[in-house]
Amino acid sequence: MAIEETETQVILSHPSDSSTNVTILKYGATVFSWKLYGQEQLWLSTAAKLDGSKPVRGGIPLVFPVFGKNESDPLLSKLPQHGLARNSTWEFLGQVKSNPPTVQFGLNPKLSNPEMTKLWSEDFNLILTVELGSDYLKTEIEVENLSSSKELKFNWLFHTYLKIPDIEDTMISNLVGMKLYDQLLKESFVDKHPCVTFHGEKDVIYQNVEADRVIQVVNQGKPVHTVKRVNLPDSVVWNPWIEKSGGMGDFEPKTGYKEMVCVEPGHVHDFVVLSPGEKWTAAQILSKDELKYQAIQ
Repeated sequence: MAIEETETQVILSHPSDSSTNVTILKYGATVFSWKLYGQEQLWLSTAAKLDGSKPVRGGIPLVFPVFGKNESDPLLSKLPQHGLARNSTWEFLGQVKSNPPTVQFGLNPKLSNPEMTKLWSEDFNLILTVELGSDYLKTEIEVENLSSSKELKFNWLFHTYLKIPDIEDTMISNLVGMKLYDQLLKESFVDKHPCVTFHGEKDVIYQNVEADRVIQVVNQGKPVHTVKRVNLPDSVVWNPWIEKSGGMGDFEPKTGYKEMVCVEPGHVHDFVVLSPGEKWTAAQILSKDELKYQAIQ
């Protein structure tokens, strides 16, 4: 079967090769495993909770309606870090395509975490579409403002944990010349380095990245991941390194930082604002394309 549903998960297998598959947890609608020809592409903490008790550490958590912890907006500041989407059980809406196998999940205030909807009482509808290609994984989000009178203001982010061989041999290409905000230094500047390298904790937000920029994770000169964005102008690059990993109870093994890097397409340096009845869609596409170097235009 191309689509298998259990009480807590949905599993898609590609019809041409069942060793290419994706597993989505209904809690958070979190993709926590994506295998290409049997090889895992996503990093998942061995201490990740898959029982709905807390957001998953690893895979592709969904960040909505706020990125990080907001401290200025009177409504969004009431929410915990990264909002309510990853803390809520989504409804499995079913299969919408057989080849490539494609499914949808939905979330609205009636379904979302009740403790959080008390804090943020906006009227929204989310539809997540997960499409498993023979050599790619596409996750697409549609956000609709269901209010008839109020604007809807939000951030969105695919918090993607990519599995890699070794962080010290890894770099990220095609972000040279892009403006970034360094969340550790609390400074903004243009990145003039030909590639992003890792020698310690990294937590940066690349802002307004050109739409045609193809972000690639490269290990020892070979591309291991390609990240394409649709209507997502920002990209967070994150690795917790030694000290931060040690302080996170659900990050295991503590040396796991060596085998993961987060490249997170989103809309986070400012807010998306939807008028009443308006919809917004965006997507990320993960694949393993050939090396493509894009210089400063």
